[in-house]
Amino acid sequence: MKAKLLLYLVSLGATAMAGTVRVSTIDELDDALDEARAGTVILLAPGEYQGPFLLYDRHGTAEQPIVIAAADPARPPVIRGGRECIHLTRVSHIVVRGLVLVGASLSGLNIDDGDTVETPSHHIVLEDITVRDIGPEGNCDGIKLTGVKDFLVRRCTVERWGSGGSAIDLVGCHRGLFVDCVFRYVEGRGASGLQMKGGSVAIVVYRCFFDAAGQRAINLGGNTGSGYFRPRNPGCEAKQIAAIGNVFVGSKAPLAFVGSDECSVLFNTICRPTAWVFRILQETARPDFCPCRNGVFRGNLVVWRWRELHTTCSIGRQTAPETFRFEGNWWFCEDRPARSAPDLPVPERGGIVGRDPGLKLDGLATQAANAPEVGAASKHAAEEFAAACPKLAPWAYERARAKE
Repeated sequence: MKAKLLLYLVSLGATAMAGTVRVSTIDELDDALDEARAGTVILLAPGEYQGPFLLYDRHGTAEQPIVIAAADPARPPVIRGGRECIHLTRVSHIVVRGLVLVGASLSGLNIDDGDTVETPSHHIVLEDITVRDIGPEGNCDGIKLTGVKDFLVRRCTVERWGSGGSAIDLVGCHRGLFVDCVFRYVEGRGASGLQMKGGSVAIVVYRCFFDAAGQRAINLGGNTGSGYFRPRNPGCEAKQIAAIGNVFVGSKAPLAFVGSDECSVLFNTICRPTAWVFRILQETARPDFCPCRNGVFRGNLVVWRWRELHTTCSIGRQTAPETFRFEGNWWFCEDRPARSAPDLPVPERGGIVGRDPGLKLDGLATQAANAPEVGAASKHAAEEFAAACPKLAPWAYERARAKE
């Protein structure tokens, strides 16, 4: 009886720590994070808060996540960084919503597993977050995810990250979805927009807008130090990453397959790249790694200017470009239509070359009046997403559908 009573009191105390907590000062926010438990909702009043703010070893549940959010979404609170704005380590079932993160010298938002590969952070939702002016020099990221599984990043905007960093950098992350996000920089700045490397597997990038988003807007893979892979011996930098229904404007190479396996680029709109449409590279030299291989490039609309493009595809050494597939893409050089034929490593099936698609740029609302069956505005983009995402990232897919 005494044991049951003690268990009841402990349960009652944990429940009492949950609930909604409204904060308006730095100290109140620190205290709320320290006391956060499953079911805690921390609402930040409008204003500016000096970071960083830290959350370690805190866990919500599927039914009662820990939520950190704006009290008034119309007036989002601003968290100004020192080295970071927010850092979450070994956490699960966390929602971060409606914040503005600015001015950190290293990263705006950092979520990791605390270097304990066996205990990743998991079931994370990031939505309606703006991150800007990070760095500005060096390998500084807007958002850094390391060892995170089952995650959804939705309606987030990242602008102006470090000159050698990424808008969002993933190392060893699995089963995630990026949807309706915006990545924006100045042409020639930033290494990449969205980078997925270090053993990252099963991630979907859908309906996002990349505006001069680094030299490589999406890096499907990358170059990771030997001690940072998750798992330790993944055999490749990235596997089963799918970029579907996105719009790219600018960047030296909007897409780069880098030490990857079974990655797909499907029904995207790619406009005015400044060096290559895509690259096939091998930057991690390990004998236990496969060559970059088995990529799929299908249903994309590609429009460029002759004077800006070096060539369609850049192929590096120790890769397997002969294993790639190209199907049903639309290729148009707008200032020299007669030179629209792409230079591909293998023949394409069903490509359309040299016909004006009637492209009108308008962010994610970009349309191509004469090419309705290809590119981001095609109905096939939504169909591909609905087919791929439940297999690759089922938790994130169901979470995204539940909130639409």
